[in-house]
Amino acid sequence: MARLKEFNGRYCESDYENAFLSFLEDEGWQYLPGGSIPRASRREVLYADDMEQFLSNTNPDLAPEEIRQIIDTVRLAGAESDFATLHKVYGWMVNGIQFTPQDGLPRMVALIDFEKPENNIFRVVNQFTVEYTNNGQTETRRPDVLLFVNGMPLCVIELKNPADANATIYTAWEQINIRYWRDIPHLLHYCPLACISDGVKTRLGTVRTPYEHFYAWRRVDDGDKVSTLPFEEMQTMIKGVYSPRRFLEIFRDYIYFPDSEYDSDEREIVCRYPQFFAARLLKQSIIRSVVEKSGKGGTYFGATGCGKTYTMAFLARQLALRCTDVPQIGSPTIVMIVDRDDLQTQGAQLFTKSKEFLNLGEVRVVPSRKVLREELGARQSGGFYICTIQKFCDRKEDKIGLINDRANIICFSDEAHRTQLERARKIQFSKDADENMKAMVSRPYAKVLKEAFPQATFVGFTGTPIAETYQTFGDEIDRYTMDQAVADGLTVPIKYHPRIAKVLLDQEKVRLIEDYYKKCAEDGATAEDLAASKEAMSSMEVILGEPSRLERLAVDIHDHYVSSCANDPDRVQKAMVVCSSRPIAYELLRKFQERYPEWFVEKKAPDGMDVSDEELRELKPMPFMAMVASTGSNDQADMYRYLGGVKNEKRSEVLDAAFKQEKSNFHIAIVVDMWITGFDVPTLTYLYNDKPLKKHVLIQTISRVNRKYPGKEYGLIVDYRGLIEKLDTAMDLY
Repeated sequence: MARLKEFNGRYCESDYENAFLSFLEDEGWQYLPGGSIPRASRREVLYADDMEQFLSNTNPDLAPEEIRQIIDTVRLAGAESDFATLHKVYGWMVNGIQFTPQDGLPRMVALIDFEKPENNIFRVVNQFTVEYTNNGQTETRRPDVLLFVNGMPLCVIELKNPADANATIYTAWEQINIRYWRDIPHLLHYCPLACISDGVKTRLGTVRTPYEHFYAWRRVDDGDKVSTLPFEEMQTMIKGVYSPRRFLEIFRDYIYFPDSEYDSDEREIVCRYPQFFAARLLKQSIIRSVVEKSGKGGTYFGATGCGKTYTMAFLARQLALRCTDVPQIGSPTIVMIVDRDDLQTQGAQLFTKSKEFLNLGEVRVVPSRKVLREELGARQSGGFYICTIQKFCDRKEDKIGLINDRANIICFSDEAHRTQLERARKIQFSKDADENMKAMVSRPYAKVLKEAFPQATFVGFTGTPIAETYQTFGDEIDRYTMDQAVADGLTVPIKYHPRIAKVLLDQEKVRLIEDYYKKCAEDGATAEDLAASKEAMSSMEVILGEPSRLERLAVDIHDHYVSSCANDPDRVQKAMVVCSSRPIAYELLRKFQERYPEWFVEKKAPDGMDVSDEELRELKPMPFMAMVASTGSNDQADMYRYLGGVKNEKRSEVLDAAFKQEKSNFHIAIVVDMWITGFDVPTLTYLYNDKPLKKHVLIQTISRVNRKYPGKEYGLIVDYRGLIEKLDTAMDLY
């Protein structure tokens, strides 16, 4: 153990610890050395004197013995597991603890005063020794810094000496996540938050956050520019997170636990700074919109992969609990609208497990418009409903009309750049109109929604906004770009590798097609018009689907993928091949089947992969490569059968689940439109593109490979279509 040094009454292991304490003092925390805190034993982790003082000041009607009874309840807290105890105690800290006085009725007693921060006692403590027993022998742990509020240690901070090359923030994380949970979990029962720092890197997380998801905090206030200098991380963190008022704001509403019944998963999340500021700013914008009756709550531009779904969750909690002073909102009803079934499933996986966090009552996926009408008609407030865009399709046999005219309905529109637009084109309701959607609106979406919810407020969330997004949802309220996400480590960088020369096309034919596309665009044609153009599409099919070209493409993809994976054989590296049409995708699949039949032998896991018996039971036999697409009524027989025929949707669901399983044998997916947007697979490393893409669709597609995964340094786009010019343009926009 390092020799303790005295700095103005503080006993520290390094100059850096002393500096950290001083900065916290500047923000309003009172310094107290751990050795001066009176405790019955060093196994105790509460500062009972502070808790007693706070409870006595805020509950003058309670007798001293009643105050001590409350303290004992907190001190002796327990549940089925250490994590469940943490979750339980956190609930007491945020919502209060139920107590029945000797001469009164049951009531909630606050352990923290969030409304008046000045009523709380904020202490920063170092050298706080905690005892534990190991094989009958008494041992100790001593966290570097603890932040106490009203006698409870709410945050543990581990500091590493900046001058010691062997001391890293990873070793700081290991101390909290491994050693403290193993040896002194009774301290962490009261300690949801964690911070790790070495002077250059300062990162925020929870006591259950994986190391790769500890992040810097780069803004102090709403209007601030993002701070990117590493040496500023510590001070920005202290001012942006640990000023007492801000600390209580984050502690109260921006720490997420799934519902208690899922405590066995041991998931606890604290917001990242873009989520915090986006939720705050959107809340203010929504309040203005509701009061002014504009219907436009604003647009949030958040880079693909930055956690927009959690931003929605934090915002929903704010609207549910922190708008009681706005009578027009009260406790709102939130309707989350997505444009694909898989996004509905993805949203349901989070929100249906978050009833306690959202505080809106019922959370459910809405199966039909009839049910949506009934649900909204049966309540005047509360409720969180998730539905797909087809609930608002204006079909001849079922005119949608009014669903509900309450003013406290807030509509969250996910991926708001796609179909949730003022100028949505007319597309008939059809089973095979699109690989990803069962339906699209036949009249402008904004108009249909306004008829359904004439008094509602609409909020757009997108990673790739376009002009119409702002027309429907209002001004951009906050933004978080792809470059910022990479700089913050939320996503990995995307590298670009052109290989068009490997599968050369007839460039004269390509030029003719590109000229045709350009002329159509200049004449005002939309992507839907182009897709419907038999002249353009049939010509493009001939060029891209030429058999010898597909042969070269299959060989090049195979050779590149195999050699790339060989460079890091212990890491799971999945790939996606994006084709321009389903017939071409199927013909390419057949080329792979002819040349590499071993890729189509169904197995649960690849040969040589370390898989436990339990993991094997969860896996299904799968080919190494498969095509994922919907079926069409005029599909050729062999492709129709391969895609599952009438069981196509079930087949796609099975493949979706397998591709997301790290150890499944299914490693390479051939797709057209499915999975290229809103599809999260952290192991997805390579995207082989053979499809014309541009603007927001291009950004959405390449972003499939930007998710973080241990050992994954970047995602790679291997381009066979010459996208570089369009990619540069799109990157400038987003």
